[in-house]
Amino acid sequence: MNISVNVSAYFLQQKDFVQILERLLNQYPELPKFSLEIEVLETTALENVSNMSELVHLCREMGVNFALDDFGTGYSSLMYLRHLPARTIKVDKSFVRDMLVDMDDRAIIEGILKLASVFNREVIAEGVETVAHFEALLEMGCEQVQGYGIARPMPANQVSEWVLNWKGIDAPFAEE
Repeated sequence: MNISVNVSAYFLQQKDFVQILERLLNQYPELPKFSLEIEVLETTALENVSNMSELVHLCREMGVNFALDDFGTGYSSLMYLRHLPARTIKVDKSFVRDMLVDMDDRAIIEGILKLASVFNREVIAEGVETVAHFEALLEMGCEQVQGYGIARPMPANQVSEWVLNWKGIDAPFAEE
């Protein structure tokens, strides 16, 4: 199971960020490479693309992936997508929420999925709260989602039990 961690712009901009991360990773040698993913807000990543790109490359050498969080809400640009080697793009929930009734939001998601495919990136749709949203995203080719429809936030010590007992996408919506 992969773990994603949101990291603030302030912490990413520290000169010793890579050294701190390396020291922390060395404390857990059993952690498989690339099972840790750092999520950074799109707007944070775009503030200084060349520095962020270098940081991402250094972290990838250590076996850590990056995700662009809230994609589409900042100043999305093909140039940034090309030069910022984040493995994952997370579609912001503001597009997912209304995609069933707003064809512009649906078109944005479809466009992001196509761009991600061209740039060989993974996509995760945020804010999936209903079976209808999940099914529409799956139909568009988005197989990774997150949101209250999957699970509510939970303490780390409850994750293993949740994984063992999860019955699929329909289970969380049974009360609807």
